[in-house]
Amino acid sequence: MHITRRALLQTTLAGAVLPVLRVVPVHAAKAAVAEVAPGVWVHQGQHALFSPANAGDISNPGFVVGKESVAVIDTGGSPVVGQSLLEAIRAVTPLPIRYVINTHMHPDHVFGNVAFEGEKPEYVGHHKMARGLAARAERYLTINKLSLGDAAFAGTKLIPPDTAVTDRLSLDLGGRKLQLDARPTAHTDNDLTVLDSTTGTLFMGDLLFAEHVPTIDGSIKGWMSLLDTLAAEKFERIVPGHGPASMGWPTAADPLRRYLAAIATDVRQLIKQGKTLSQATETAAIAEKDAWVLFDEYHKRNVSAAFAELEWE
Repeated sequence: MHITRRALLQTTLAGAVLPVLRVVPVHAAKAAVAEVAPGVWVHQGQHALFSPANAGDISNPGFVVGKESVAVIDTGGSPVVGQSLLEAIRAVTPLPIRYVINTHMHPDHVFGNVAFEGEKPEYVGHHKMARGLAARAERYLTINKLSLGDAAFAGTKLIPPDTAVTDRLSLDLGGRKLQLDARPTAHTDNDLTVLDSTTGTLFMGDLLFAEHVPTIDGSIKGWMSLLDTLAAEKFERIVPGHGPASMGWPTAADPLRRYLAAIATDVRQLIKQGKTLSQATETAAIAEKDAWVLFDEYHKRNVSAAFAELEWE
């Protein structure tokens, strides 16, 4: 296990897909990046679990090009995916990659970080991300090595932020500013959103799942509250952590809000009736099953997380 950087050592389809302007193939990932707005590029990952076949290409990384530099937003689930993203960037621009921003700590968003080390970027994330990675480092590396296989996993190491965002941070790419906001506990306790002010494009990370069933690793109440807050804000488009490369706002969040509300409503009722956690996982929000990919893989875990939180209300 190789964990770098002092910050870590010091811690023990509801919305419409918007038109694609240009597409650049990425040979190694057998995928492509799409320009969803001028200078804003996104790679759409698969709806799947980690496997040697997909090399961890299961989330939506992207990048924003300014006049002087580039910011990468998430890097995919393996060094292979990260390297493919780097090649895609180089097919678009020779500008230096100044920032690598992670929207949260999950492996499918950070395992590609290592591919960018040679660019010497500043790694940026939520102020709680380093602590979260430190606590889960051994498990993440062990489990995902088995899931990805030796070839895709080779060279993986966890790279936490050099710069921690505690509230709001503005990054200048040269004539183009990104606004980074550290969000309260929702999908995780270290969610970060990235707004490209030039185009009104918001990278939501896993605060938004589309098609792929959501996963609760933070607070169901916090997530529902944050979605309500964001629904009142205007963005030209959003980039979900899983789903289409871009979507309209706020309608893109409607299925997610419905799903979380269904779990919360059913779990609260079951708790009131004196039902057990085991009983809740079999019945709560089961009507949502046909609306989501990978429902069987994650739904019971979501109900368990919600039950643990809501039984103490």
